[in-house]
Amino acid sequence: MSAADTLRAEAATRILVKDGAYGTQIQSFGLAEADYRGTAALNRDQKGNNDLLNLTKPEVVRAICQRFADAGADILATNTFNANRISMADYGAEHLVRDINVAAAKLTRAVADADGKRRWVAGAMGPTNKTLSLSPDVNDPGYREVDFDGVKSVYREQVDALVEGGVDFILIETVFDTLNCKAAIMAALEAEGDLGRPIPIMISMTLTDLSGRNLSGHTVEAFWASVRHARPLTIGLNCSFGAEQLRPHLAALSRQADTLVMAYPNAGLPNELGQYDEAAEETAAQVREWLEEGLVNIVGGCCGTTPDHIAAIARAVGNREPRAIPAPLGKTLLAGLEPMVVAA
Repeated sequence: MSAADTLRAEAATRILVKDGAYGTQIQSFGLAEADYRGTAALNRDQKGNNDLLNLTKPEVVRAICQRFADAGADILATNTFNANRISMADYGAEHLVRDINVAAAKLTRAVADADGKRRWVAGAMGPTNKTLSLSPDVNDPGYREVDFDGVKSVYREQVDALVEGGVDFILIETVFDTLNCKAAIMAALEAEGDLGRPIPIMISMTLTDLSGRNLSGHTVEAFWASVRHARPLTIGLNCSFGAEQLRPHLAALSRQADTLVMAYPNAGLPNELGQYDEAAEETAAQVREWLEEGLVNIVGGCCGTTPDHIAAIARAVGNREPRAIPAPLGKTLLAGLEPMVVAA
């Protein structure tokens, strides 16, 4: 059985658990700029370049990954959220993108396989810090800093490296711009064709306001209509707000999506210092409401979530029944910023 087949089979019997946030954990190590830089020949300040640590401080990344595994995570995501040429340009580290992704995939794979328990590795790809749908210049609505083919090539480099390193799936996460997501999807599909074997993808949208839209204006239902052609292994929501605020939007997506739903919220909203105060049991209590309503197949944590949060979520999951996947709609489903169903 393929990794996707084994994940589906396991998700049919129980709710699976994804890991939590790397950034929060990395901050707890109190690393200096020299720790981030290591021996890398880079001209700019590297403090905060969390992805570079896969090369310069792999023991830190490995320790964090192991803590999440020990907390009960079934799915471990690579520490590669910004490991693409667009985001790495801020640090002058574009030439290290392949090495960062391969290293991250290998070390996560090693942790996942270390004790014989069945775990899966998701190659995490963030949205970049550019947008295809919106102009960064309010005086020129038609201006774009990037184009579709350029963003696709950036993602293709990351996909190839993550697959080389041994990931099971590609996780396109924190999608604030649906068109960026489509470029990532195309990159994965093209890599799949060249490789000659499936590269399962997971897709996770982030909401930018309480009305339930991302930055490019799509509702969760419209977003699903826009990406379902890719037949993702999972669809879902991450980051955004806390679990309580995500619940109605997750419920809307859960009713529509004829695939596994994965959601991993922040530990509430950050305080005025940018820190997350929501305790592990509080997050788990809110997630428990999702479980009671049958909204998810996979659940984990995003910003501010620690191994303690993941352990609490794993306890909340227990032996609860997973979400039942609905039958396909059987009608034409289209979308602008809102979904449109065309009767058969």
